[in-house]
Amino acid sequence: MLLAGCTVPNLLGHASPEPDDTVLFSDDFDGPAGTLPGPEWHMETGGGGWGNNEIQIYTDDPRNVGLDGAGHLAITARRDGQRITSARITTERSFTFTTGRAEARISMPSGAGVHTGFWLLGANIDEVGWPASGEIDVIETLNDAAEYHTGVHTPQKSSVRGQEISASGPAPFPLAGEFRTYWVDRTPERIVTGVDGHTLSIITPFNLAPDATWVFDAPFYLLLNLAIGGNWPGPPDDSTFPATMLIDWVRVSAR
Repeated sequence: MLLAGCTVPNLLGHASPEPDDTVLFSDDFDGPAGTLPGPEWHMETGGGGWGNNEIQIYTDDPRNVGLDGAGHLAITARRDGQRITSARITTERSFTFTTGRAEARISMPSGAGVHTGFWLLGANIDEVGWPASGEIDVIETLNDAAEYHTGVHTPQKSSVRGQEISASGPAPFPLAGEFRTYWVDRTPERIVTGVDGHTLSIITPFNLAPDATWVFDAPFYLLLNLAIGGNWPGPPDDSTFPATMLIDWVRVSAR
């Protein structure tokens, strides 16, 4: 997920053309309330900061990650005493893609210390580690979700954390409590991110530092998570909980 680093110009504008209708992956999250998402989703669990000194513990408890019975997946951060729990789900064990459009219709939460993410990681991360695997952040929101954050991380010889190429700015319309479609188009040597009909960033090898490496023309998997606290959004307060990220659907279509 994005930290501080390099930026690309604010490219908010019209969206790129739609991909074709060949669906590679789709989940509409239909099912009874309280059930876990389908087997194509792997729930990562545990604490330990997750890279940003976050304070939540990720669980596979349906109170943190479960269908709401109305066609949505609810990822909910809760506080029980001093223990803060939430969820992080991935398709690492079931689905990856190299080119095409990945999109998710999400209603973001709002609250102090809230940090949401819809993002992608290189499928070879267990072999090469991060940031050598590469990371694509389709959308991240912080606190009251008044701004968008999007971009990539790629390996760089002069930095153990790699090069970050990011774009951020005031959201063109409300994100918290409103369903919006967040998307990334992946074609060879080109990554385009956006929300609804607006393009947020365009990243190509031209944006890389001389000692950075383009690793994005390879299989990546999907992630959705709701983090709390840490270096970027700051701490939560008593009004933060519960905080729920609602996902209406996730889809990947071929180019």
